[in-house]
Amino acid sequence: MKSLVKTELGFGNLKIQEKEEPIPKENQVKIKIKYAGVCGSDIHTYEGHYKVAVPVTLGHEFSGEVVDIGSDVTEFKLGDRVTSETTFYVCGKCKYCATGDYNLCDRRKGLGTHQDGGFAKYLIASKESVHSLPDNVDDRSAAMTEPLACAYHAVSKIEVRSGEVVVVTGPGPIGLLTAQVAKSYGAKVIITGLTSDQIRLDKAKELGVDRVVNTQKEDIRKVVHAVTNEYGADAVFECSGAISAAKEGLDILRKKGRYVQLGIFSQPEVPFDLEKIIQKEIHVVGSRSQKSADWEPSLSLMNDGTVNAKALVTHEFSITEWDKAYEVIKHGEAIKVLLSPEN
Repeated sequence: MKSLVKTELGFGNLKIQEKEEPIPKENQVKIKIKYAGVCGSDIHTYEGHYKVAVPVTLGHEFSGEVVDIGSDVTEFKLGDRVTSETTFYVCGKCKYCATGDYNLCDRRKGLGTHQDGGFAKYLIASKESVHSLPDNVDDRSAAMTEPLACAYHAVSKIEVRSGEVVVVTGPGPIGLLTAQVAKSYGAKVIITGLTSDQIRLDKAKELGVDRVVNTQKEDIRKVVHAVTNEYGADAVFECSGAISAAKEGLDILRKKGRYVQLGIFSQPEVPFDLEKIIQKEIHVVGSRSQKSADWEPSLSLMNDGTVNAKALVTHEFSITEWDKAYEVIKHGEAIKVLLSPEN
């Protein structure tokens, strides 16, 4: 089968290779891929900023159909529509595994990073990570369960209350999903972006985000002060990974506000204003990926229509058209790109 493989570390080195069709072992599920989403981390991996266990088939956001099961798998049957968590293996012994925080296990192996992922016709997933799709969740939406679970994980890090003012910086897929999750808690949501993000800012309006701010045309501080009686935002979710957005996020928070960092920075060292954190008693928390507890709530949000993930899909390509997918993402033409396998 054709697979899109990161063959070596460094820029590029992403090639279509023929791989043997995998066979599930005990407690494993074989999934025929329908759609696989291109994540920002896939872009970072392609550009050499994010290390994976090469050679490996990329792709950790996907939907598909069960076509084979290993021995002892009774939870799924052939033909089931499913998605899967990125976790393929955890040690099961450390203190993080004991509390269900599998995303923090030091021995964790993930699909698309350590184990062959979804940019292929088939993949093997651990049965513990597989989730059946609700009736109202179509295959395209289901391919975005993982980024939605990341957004849900971040919002659950803090207590978002009805009526609070929440600012989401960065209108990419994660930012747009985070904004929708925050609104599901009853928050008033402001999302920010740049002129180059206009397609994404327009999508935010379409999705019902309360206020959309192009920070190159409007002063976000003035906007936030106007709607908060000059107190500042109750919470900021930084989804862009831009240093300027992180600094801005701390500026617009009220005293005792909450700051959550989701976006991955492209450089290892990021200057941070600790003085502002001290003086305003800001609560700062990081949010890494997602864990098992985030998946069923995420599927429910899509199933009942609270979150519209499908609306984010702007482009679809075959895995053999990776170059096209990369170009529309880098040129700002796309919001979410889905890849499909070669038959």
